[in-house]
Amino acid sequence: MAISTKLMMRQGQSLVMTPQLLQAIKLLQFSNLELSAFLHDELERNPLLEAQEGDGGPESRESQDADFVAEATDGEPHEGDWAQDSLAIDSATLSADLGADVSNAFEPEGPAVSREVPREAMEGAGLSATSWNGSAGGGGEDGEAPNLEAYVAARPSLHEHLAEQLALALPDPRQRIIGQAIIDGIDETGYLRESLADITERLEADPAEAEAILATIQSFEPSGVGARDLAECLAIQLKERDRYDPAMQIFVANLPLVARRDFAQLAKLCGVDAEDIADMAAELRRLDPKPGRAFGDAPIQPLVADVIVRAASDGSWLVELNSDALPRVLVNHSYAAKVSAGARDGDKTFISNCLQNANWLTKSLEQRSRTILKVASEIVRLQDAFLDKGVEHLRPLNLRTIADAIGMHESTVSRVTSNKYMMTPRGIFELKYFFSASIATTSGGEAHSAESVRFRIKQMIDRESADDVLSDDAIVARLKAIDIDIARRTVAKYRDSLRIPSSVDRRRAKMALAREQAALQAH
Repeated sequence: MAISTKLMMRQGQSLVMTPQLLQAIKLLQFSNLELSAFLHDELERNPLLEAQEGDGGPESRESQDADFVAEATDGEPHEGDWAQDSLAIDSATLSADLGADVSNAFEPEGPAVSREVPREAMEGAGLSATSWNGSAGGGGEDGEAPNLEAYVAARPSLHEHLAEQLALALPDPRQRIIGQAIIDGIDETGYLRESLADITERLEADPAEAEAILATIQSFEPSGVGARDLAECLAIQLKERDRYDPAMQIFVANLPLVARRDFAQLAKLCGVDAEDIADMAAELRRLDPKPGRAFGDAPIQPLVADVIVRAASDGSWLVELNSDALPRVLVNHSYAAKVSAGARDGDKTFISNCLQNANWLTKSLEQRSRTILKVASEIVRLQDAFLDKGVEHLRPLNLRTIADAIGMHESTVSRVTSNKYMMTPRGIFELKYFFSASIATTSGGEAHSAESVRFRIKQMIDRESADDVLSDDAIVARLKAIDIDIARRTVAKYRDSLRIPSSVDRRRAKMALAREQAALQAH
């Protein structure tokens, strides 16, 4: 069979997503911070977009319509224009009179003193005669107030703080280079994550000299910085407090036993009694396991809810969008009409594209708001028992239930609930929080949500005493007694997700805590 090329025509149908549709999908899954950053970029890119100031009520829309009508007229002055001009003249006159009165009020008595500085004297002093008029003030040339944030001292980072101490501790430039390489290997928590052998090999330095420089860095503030593991970090802090005796050295060397609170084995290894072990554990808790976190540079972003839920007077729930978390943009039609009137063909194409993109963006934002409100309202309708009574009454819920109720696809509901938060009388929750798996009942009744079962497990463990620590089998038996059919492995999985140790570790910890409290009372 011969191989040849030929031209064929085929007709078919396929789903093509336009750039506008992709943008709408992207906007739907953005958080409020990501949406604000995206709109900021769009405002910089599109000259026909402008951020809405204020509440954007009917008055602002009426003023925009009036501006658009005024631009379409012949430009002849009206009575309102004369009123605005007279108001501006009166304001300027009043400001000038007020400034003269204020300046005269502080004028010294006696012979008049000239405020003019000779040009020769200013140029001799190295000052510009055009940019300085002899008046004091912190504002700029345009009369704006100074930016006070520019005068706030920047908070030094951990590396900068250590570099300043290194310059004072090591006068030798060669040693400072090695010390700076070691500081560069310290992470934000204060630990040296890079191997000292790799640093010495890269710099071709003496390992003994690098160890001495590391010991010098470990004496810097904050205490414990430059350690290679947790035991070394705690040992550095204990040495500075003069508490690193042989017993404490053995205690720090066996941190796994400390974590399990196996104080009986620690007492045998250290050769001390239980009271001394309790004191050593209390001393260890006063140390900082992450000395570098005080110099954290990452700013804390506040959590802003997208939806606010309030209780109404008739017992229902009011669901509304948080206007502070929804940045709004407007299309400046008056500017578009003005620019298009005198634009060339190429410029008209650019303005037309900008206007089309701006209109599509505003419609996408409105559609996003409506979709979020629709999904949130349905969640509140189905989870009203949670809002009334608490987590124990949270119902099992999945995306399909919401999608079928509001007539949308599951993927749309998934995008809406991602990185969106709801403020309720019981706190701020992510919309994903209200979706959880169902746990069957022993009687065949209404199922329980996994989140409510997890909450009940935590309540049971919090109420247990040192003499009655619940095992996973005991928790299963108690849950079945309240009509919750659950397996032991599911209880263990929920307990691990809550970061709750096993019953053996909890019993050991409670007994150790009781001994510590008894030792403190004896003191």
